Amino acid sequence: MKIENIRRDFPILQKTFNTYPLTYLDNAATTQKPQIVIDALSQYYESMNANIHRGVYALSEQATKAYEEARHTVQRFINAPTARECIFLRSTTEAINLVATSFGELFINAGDEILISAMEHHSNIVPWQMLCQRKGAFLKVIPINTAGELDIEALEQHFSAKTKLLAICHAANAIGTLNPIQTIIQKAHAHQIPVLIDAAQSAARCPIDVQALDCDFLTLSSHKIYGPTGVGVLYGKAKWLEIMPPYQGGGDMILSVSFDKTTYNDIPFKFEAGTPAIASTIAFGSALNYVNAIGLDWIAAHEKQLLEAATEALSSLPFIRLIGTAKNKIGILSFVMEGVHPHDVGSIADQYGIALRTGHHCAMPLMDFYQVPATVRASFGLYNQAEDIDRLIKALHAIHKLFGK
Repeated sequence: MKIENIRRDFPILQKTFNTYPLTYLDNAATTQKPQIVIDALSQYYESMNANIHRGVYALSEQATKAYEEARHTVQRFINAPTARECIFLRSTTEAINLVATSFGELFINAGDEILISAMEHHSNIVPWQMLCQRKGAFLKVIPINTAGELDIEALEQHFSAKTKLLAICHAANAIGTLNPIQTIIQKAHAHQIPVLIDAAQSAARCPIDVQALDCDFLTLSSHKIYGPTGVGVLYGKAKWLEIMPPYQGGGDMILSVSFDKTTYNDIPFKFEAGTPAIASTIAFGSALNYVNAIGLDWIAAHEKQLLEAATEALSSLPFIRLIGTAKNKIGILSFVMEGVHPHDVGSIADQYGIALRTGHHCAMPLMDFYQVPATVRASFGLYNQAEDIDRLIKALHAIHKLFGK
């Protein structure tokens, strides 16, 4: 597969900044959108704009069919047993909050413990902190080593009769560590501990099979898989979803309402109150079909090749220190430049048309672990190429020289 053909599918990659071609290296924050996804959004508004599920006229039925087909596309993408176990929400963040609120309300009590890791995104920290505050429970953190790898032995030591849930990322957004998720789930289940997997970073580049993993919950976001913003997915085993109370009230989550009593709808609709992001959800289905057509195996191999080349190139620069050097990683490189604040690196790189992410990456505890206030993060997508790495290296040399280092 030729990278030039893939790049032509993304209109924004034709843009230039200060006469430089766009070098987009912020895919961990959000990915760019292929024309087929942009067209799907336009097509909905041009030819089938209507609310879904409740209308008996042709437009509504057409929109409903396209929306529910997107749900089946998600089901196939993660190999869920049924589409009813796939809930559409706004984001990975909302999906985690749903579990923290609904599962937490039912199963977490005073004195219980929730496990997370030291490499989590704030979205997989704060909802559990809030739950612990409400319930009088405790948040326990599994440590990592200096390479950014999970301490598996410590994981075992953190399990106890009080542990009611393990919530952990498949891949770390700030440093790219790819966790041995199958092993982690097996170890947790041996202690009858349910597991939530944050797959926001991994879903666009790693084949995910929730049945093979046997995870209890899994979350992902459309906009990180070449789809629109405003759509997330919560996969949950039916045995949990059927007994968990609703997250919000109104709209599709009801079967009947009176002033005395409300009867809730079946899953997935029980957790989908109100009018959803219909156009974006339909376009998300198109994004998943696009990714599937290219092939996750090809994407994973392509990004691994880029990661290895970029790691070698940056490691050769004496003024660069890599942050997070796990053996197993996705295409994310986090680094600092000697004597130059990451924000300055990002701002000056922008003058060369290079889009990098700088800051704490919503992982402030991880930054504290590495004793840095922030890092520069370069993250790769399926449309990136070797030339992008070359441009990055040239820009880093220029920035280093500019600061007289």
